Amino acid sequence: MFKNIKIENFRCFKSFELQQLGRINLLVGENNSGKTSILEAIQLLCSPTNLEPLSEMMTNRGEYVWDDNDKENREIDIKHLFYGHEIEPKKKLSISGIRNNILEQLNFSIEIHLKSQLDAINNFVDTNFNNENKIPEDTIQQIEKIKQQLQEQVQLSENSKELDFCVEWVVEHDINKGKAIRLSPNARLDINHLRRTFLDSINQQEQNQFITSSSLTTQKMIELFDKVVLTDDEKLVLETLQTIEPNIERIAYVNPYVLRNSFESRSGFVVRLSNTNQRVPIGSMGDGVWRILGLALAIVSAKDGVLFVDEIDTGLHFTAMSDMWKLIWKTAKRLNVQVFATTHNSDCWKSLASIASEEDAAEDGISIQRIEKDKNTAVSFNEREIIIAAEREIEVR
Repeated sequence: MFKNIKIENFRCFKSFELQQLGRINLLVGENNSGKTSILEAIQLLCSPTNLEPLSEMMTNRGEYVWDDNDKENREIDIKHLFYGHEIEPKKKLSISGIRNNILEQLNFSIEIHLKSQLDAINNFVDTNFNNENKIPEDTIQQIEKIKQQLQEQVQLSENSKELDFCVEWVVEHDINKGKAIRLSPNARLDINHLRRTFLDSINQQEQNQFITSSSLTTQKMIELFDKVVLTDDEKLVLETLQTIEPNIERIAYVNPYVLRNSFESRSGFVVRLSNTNQRVPIGSMGDGVWRILGLALAIVSAKDGVLFVDEIDTGLHFTAMSDMWKLIWKTAKRLNVQVFATTHNSDCWKSLASIASEEDAAEDGISIQRIEKDKNTAVSFNEREIIIAAEREIEVR
């Protein structure tokens, strides 16, 4: 689990840090304080092997334009990732964290086109050949020729303002993997190119899951349900739904072909109720049931990874929130999942206090992190402070 997170020059944060993180971490704060941006930053840090989450989050925010030369293709307007919404050569953002006592860091930077390749050659020579006598003469000549060609191209790029978007993945300063993606003349990224870019990583691919404030799409629900059907995790999903509607006995989805061509629809999933023999569309049972289904499917699919939930209380009545937190706490511990969520709801954080009061809560940790504008560190509340705040009606938001 991450114990702290540091963000530099990312979106609205010039410099910001989260400390004393636990198994469950609830982010609170005013509108436009950057809570969702923090979720996005940690998600990027947890996804070192590919840049698909970057593509998805910027598309969801509308941070793209249509390609002038290809009306069916979109380009990501990458400047919105950087503090100040501006990019120029040498501009850099960094997201880092301590996880299991190991430093992990993700860097995005803007460089003159091809400069990254030239730097890579220089670093290779400096690292592997300290004494020029060890390098054969013909090899030296070949290296110098390549460097000269690259240097000339870099100078041309400087004159034409051609830029690279450079991605660097660092672990404990010892392992450094990266890629350079050429930007368009308008300093944008081809979304298809971004989706095809993969980075080498020393970590196993994690099954991290991100639930937006508008919940999961039907397509995503089907993908996650396929992974748990006829397993013990399916029983957990059913038990979770029963916390909202005790009469639910079974759940299934139908017409998969139709569903896969109607990604935004809340149709297709059906349940059987104990008080009727008919199949009942889950979409007819309200937003709360759909939200809980998404939470359950996402957390069981995030084993050994991280679950991100924006506005976790969406669609839930305050009476259901304690059961929701019990589900998340129990499952997160069993499957080794760390949870980061946001809320504006007072009932939401007070319901979390009931979990914090349990005897084993301190073992893995529960925290509330208050994000304040113009502050470079979150105000952190641990289990004991959360309990006291709830008992004494002290506002932590």
